[in-house]
Amino acid sequence: MKNIYITDLDHTFLRNDLSISDYTKTIWNAKANDSILSVATARTYKKTAQFLDGVHINAPMILLDGALIATMDKKIIDTKFINRDISDMIIDEGWKFGIYPFVLALSDSKNLSEAFLYDRVLNKYQKEVLTRYTSDDNLKECQNIRAMDENFKIVYMGEEEQLRELAQHLELIFGDNLKYIFAPEAYIGCYFLTILHKDADKSHGIKSVSEHVGFDLEKLTVFGDNFNDVGMFELAGTSVAMFNAQEGVKELADRVLEHTNDEDGVAKYLEALKNGK
Repeated sequence: MKNIYITDLDHTFLRNDLSISDYTKTIWNAKANDSILSVATARTYKKTAQFLDGVHINAPMILLDGALIATMDKKIIDTKFINRDISDMIIDEGWKFGIYPFVLALSDSKNLSEAFLYDRVLNKYQKEVLTRYTSDDNLKECQNIRAMDENFKIVYMGEEEQLRELAQHLELIFGDNLKYIFAPEAYIGCYFLTILHKDADKSHGIKSVSEHVGFDLEKLTVFGDNFNDVGMFELAGTSVAMFNAQEGVKELADRVLEHTNDEDGVAKYLEALKNGK
């Protein structure tokens, strides 16, 4: 049976400038004939496909923190949505703390078109994020933002204290009917709070991909750096943390690499396997 390799993108497979080196592409692509290869990321399908240009992926991808499982050719395998009413309630509660979220939703299932909604009222961190998406055609500015029918996730970005209080407030209201990811945002230097369907995470995504492809989890190796990767670590036969991973994540990994994402850590690990190290 084939080995399976599934990697996180940001701060793991991608370098900090959001590129993938030719060396990493060469080493990764060499595995395509005898291995199952995919990614698990908080990113949308659109961004993931852009980043993975020239990279072989031969299994469904775990996208949007597990809210979407889809193939590179846009076949949707599984979705986990927050409905419009609950999403709008979350937005209303967030505004009590003086902040609106980004809302990432499915606008067209036939063509796997995603919508990225944002309000006219933005903090400095949200404005910085949007500068990275200026060329995207799925952005939609809103006045008094409202959700869509099928929402993948709701994302707040801001100061740690503000978002921690908001997370606690939302958990009191919605409890375990939703999933909450609260963590540092390494690119911009703030915190993010992501709210998802209760079953939307990378571990559920791994199970969906496994059922679709048919592989043995013991032969699965996963790579990650942050706390939203821990669910994958718990399922995989081998879990690998980057040298630049969060300390708590390193403690849960089977192996911690000697190299960072900027030093092609994933590729160097795969090359060492090839050389029997």
